[in-house]
Amino acid sequence: MSKTALIVFAGTDSHADLGRVFNALETTREFIENGEGDDVKLIFDGAGTQWIPELEDPEHDAHPIYDAVKGSIAGACRFCSKSFGVFEEVQQSDIDFLADFNGHPSIKSLVDDGYEVVTF
Repeated sequence: MSKTALIVFAGTDSHADLGRVFNALETTREFIENGEGDDVKLIFDGAGTQWIPELEDPEHDAHPIYDAVKGSIAGACRFCSKSFGVFEEVQQSDIDFLADFNGHPSIKSLVDDGYEVVTF
């Protein structure tokens, strides 16, 4: 039984960034489907918050996998959602804002709670 926090920092600027977010989504799905008893959290932080409105679009290629793992999304950085201009779009989604440490998700809390942190 593992505890894993997957954090998407990659923005939406390049094909490589799409690869990173897709890998984060696919890894989340792997934990859901093959990790009986595993605890997995997917977090969007920094430029990664830009992905939420993109992935919410049913026409986006990665929308089906995003939709499949949505229940494991712990949230998106409140501060970064504002900084990267997607606050309203994130607010309209079912994704919670995380603002545990100065408006950002607390990575230290994840580590203290025994999560292995993987970044994309």
